[in-house]
Amino acid sequence: MVSTSLKKECSEPEPMRNIKLTVEYDGSRYHGWQYQENALSVQEVLSKALKRLTGEDIIPDGAGRTDGGVHAYGQVASFRTASSIPADKFMVALNTFLPDDVSISSSTLADDSFHARFSAKGKHYRYQILNRHTRSALYANRVWHVREHLDVDAMRQAAGYFIGHHNFKAFCASGHQVKTFDRTVYESKWSQDGDLLIFDTKGDGYLYNMVRIMVGTMVDIGRGRFSPRVIEEAIASGERNNLGVTAPPSGLYLMEVYYD
Repeated sequence: MVSTSLKKECSEPEPMRNIKLTVEYDGSRYHGWQYQENALSVQEVLSKALKRLTGEDIIPDGAGRTDGGVHAYGQVASFRTASSIPADKFMVALNTFLPDDVSISSSTLADDSFHARFSAKGKHYRYQILNRHTRSALYANRVWHVREHLDVDAMRQAAGYFIGHHNFKAFCASGHQVKTFDRTVYESKWSQDGDLLIFDTKGDGYLYNMVRIMVGTMVDIGRGRFSPRVIEEAIASGERNNLGVTAPPSGLYLMEVYYD
């Protein structure tokens, strides 16, 4: 007769499952999503929470490598695990181990082929500007505070030039690792809620610092430093030199990642 312990040793290992998470975070105290040896990242705190929960060494893949100070409502992460925890229970369980500025808003079982980054078909980013003379205590680290009056109509006109399939080389910061600068932007628009200016953009992908350069240039257009058509000219030339500043990370949010 085979002992129970021997049966257990000879039994098949638990099948690996692919778990998809939607992650919300305030990026103010993090040096971005990506794990770094000498700085705190969102990926690191999530990995440590997974270790405490499952006992496994897991580094979750993220849909986007948000920069330091950038926030997220809808970052997506995926990881493989042999844990028997039901997929939908990872949300509650992980939140007990995560700091207050990182939260899992959903957890589901994904197809084996799903990858948070490589399966993504598009993203929605939002940028928020507080346009008034005095700073805000409540919006600190969550907006770009611009004191000068901005011409919102000129900024709206400029935003329209981003829509379409273009070479966005002029809107990519140095330090990138991409081979092609072609991207398609489906939506690019400004809305206003009192002193709060909100820029929403949706596209099939974005280059390194692309949204922040887009916003920084449009703010300089709103200040009257450039004509709205500078956007069109920069796309045609591929030159970064004639564009505006790079907007700070504090006002940027990854809102949603799109999949098939």
